[in-house]
Amino acid sequence: MRSIVTQAAQKRVILVTGPARSGKSEWAETLAIESGKPVIYVATANLDPTDSEWQHRIEQHQHRRPPDWRTVEVPVDLGATIQQATDRSCLLIDSLGTWVANLLEQDEAAWDKTLQELLEYIENCVGDLIFVAEETGWGVVPAYPVGRLFRDRLGMLVRRVGARADPVYLITGGHVLNLSILGNRLTP
Repeated sequence: MRSIVTQAAQKRVILVTGPARSGKSEWAETLAIESGKPVIYVATANLDPTDSEWQHRIEQHQHRRPPDWRTVEVPVDLGATIQQATDRSCLLIDSLGTWVANLLEQDEAAWDKTLQELLEYIENCVGDLIFVAEETGWGVVPAYPVGRLFRDRLGMLVRRVGARADPVYLITGGHVLNLSILGNRLTP
């Protein structure tokens, strides 16, 4: 795998996006290791001991992480976690889709406020940020309102984080594509 080495003194915002099981998390983990900074793995998943398949997915992620990484579970208050980052840290946030799902009960006004606050925390963060995000809008329009709400909120969030990130990677078909080199940036 080819990658980019991060200089320790620079703040970076990186977005890694793609479909399910594409290797997004593994690529983000590679980038975090190469940052040369202490890594804080920010897990946005809610643990559910009654869901054995979900538990298995979480365990797979846990087993891949180096033992010196610190893990924090942040299913909702992602902005406050980002705000606490230092210039010597690298936060790997996995994943934005799970975080959005945890906040689907917010009405539009509350969601807009949450989104704006998160974007401000990203702008003001002094540490490295690596976001993992799912691509959900490439299929059919969901048949249910909550599915459409999730797809739309995540799509807009990924677009707005992508506008602040450099580089942005798309992982698909077993390949890593650097969209910051291959494409043009749109403003949200």
